[in-house]
Amino acid sequence: MATKTRIVRIGNSRGIRIPKALLDQAQLPEEVELRAEPGRLVVRAAHRPRDGWAEAARAMHTRGDDRLLEESTPTHFDEREWTWS
Repeated sequence: MATKTRIVRIGNSRGIRIPKALLDQAQLPEEVELRAEPGRLVVRAAHRPRDGWAEAARAMHTRGDDRLLEESTPTHFDEREWTWS
Protein backbone atom coordinates (compact mmCIF):
# COMPACT_ATOMS: atom_id res chain seq x y z
CA MET A 1 0.00 0.00 0.00
CA ALA A 2 1.47 3.36 -0.99
CA THR A 3 0.12 6.71 0.16
CA LYS A 4 1.19 10.35 0.06
CA THR A 5 1.53 12.59 3.09
CA ARG A 6 3.12 15.92 3.95
CA ILE A 7 6.04 16.71 6.19
CA VAL A 8 4.64 18.96 8.95
CA ARG A 9 6.26 21.21 11.53
CA ILE A 10 6.22 19.83 15.09
CA GLY A 11 7.91 22.41 17.33
CA ASN A 12 11.49 22.77 16.10
CA SER A 13 11.30 19.40 14.33
CA ARG A 14 9.38 18.00 11.41
CA GLY A 15 7.23 14.91 11.27
CA ILE A 16 4.85 12.84 9.19
CA ARG A 17 1.55 11.19 9.99
CA ILE A 18 1.53 7.52 9.17
CA PRO A 19 -1.89 6.02 8.36
CA LYS A 20 -2.97 3.19 10.68
CA ALA A 21 -3.38 0.82 7.72
CA LEU A 22 0.31 1.25 6.82
CA LEU A 23 1.41 0.73 10.44
CA ASP A 24 -0.72 -2.40 10.68
CA GLN A 25 0.74 -3.73 7.45
CA ALA A 26 4.32 -3.00 8.56
CA GLN A 27 3.76 -4.61 11.99
CA LEU A 28 6.22 -2.21 13.62
CA PRO A 29 6.73 -2.23 17.40
CA GLU A 30 6.59 0.94 19.52
CA GLU A 31 10.36 1.53 19.18
CA VAL A 32 11.81 1.96 15.70
CA GLU A 33 15.13 2.91 14.10
CA LEU A 34 15.36 5.67 11.50
CA ARG A 35 18.07 5.77 8.85
CA ALA A 36 18.55 8.40 6.17
CA GLU A 37 19.44 7.36 2.62
CA PRO A 38 19.57 9.65 -0.39
CA GLY A 39 15.97 10.53 -1.24
CA ARG A 40 14.34 8.48 1.51
CA LEU A 41 14.01 7.71 5.21
CA VAL A 42 14.05 4.07 6.25
CA VAL A 43 11.97 3.08 9.29
CA ARG A 44 12.45 -0.37 10.78
CA ALA A 45 11.89 -2.20 14.04
CA ALA A 46 14.53 -1.37 16.65
CA HIS A 47 16.72 -4.26 17.69
CA ARG A 48 17.64 -4.56 21.33
CA PRO A 49 21.25 -5.08 22.36
CA ARG A 50 22.08 -8.78 22.57
CA ASP A 51 18.93 -9.81 20.66
CA GLY A 52 19.39 -13.42 19.58
CA TRP A 53 22.37 -14.11 21.83
CA ALA A 54 20.55 -16.82 23.80
CA GLU A 55 19.66 -18.76 20.64
CA ALA A 56 23.21 -18.33 19.31
CA ALA A 57 24.67 -19.64 22.59
CA ARG A 58 22.39 -22.69 22.49
CA ALA A 59 23.42 -23.38 18.89
CA MET A 60 27.11 -23.04 19.82
CA HIS A 61 26.63 -25.50 22.68
CA THR A 62 24.88 -27.98 20.39
CA ARG A 63 27.82 -27.80 17.95
CA GLY A 64 30.38 -28.00 20.78
CA ASP A 65 31.72 -24.53 19.95
CA ASP A 66 31.39 -23.21 23.50
CA ARG A 67 34.68 -24.59 24.84
CA LEU A 68 37.45 -22.34 26.18
CA LEU A 69 40.09 -21.53 23.56
CA GLU A 70 42.91 -21.72 26.10
CA GLU A 71 43.36 -23.52 29.38
CA SER A 72 43.06 -21.25 32.40
CA THR A 73 46.32 -20.22 34.06
CA PRO A 74 46.28 -20.58 37.85
CA THR A 75 47.19 -17.49 39.85
CA HIS A 76 48.97 -17.12 43.19
CA PHE A 77 45.54 -16.82 44.82
CA ASP A 78 44.35 -20.04 43.16
CA GLU A 79 47.41 -22.00 44.23
CA ARG A 80 47.91 -20.75 47.80
CA GLU A 81 44.83 -19.00 49.15
CA TRP A 82 41.74 -20.55 47.61
CA THR A 83 40.08 -23.37 49.52
CA TRP A 84 36.89 -25.21 48.73
CA SER A 85 34.28 -25.10 51.48
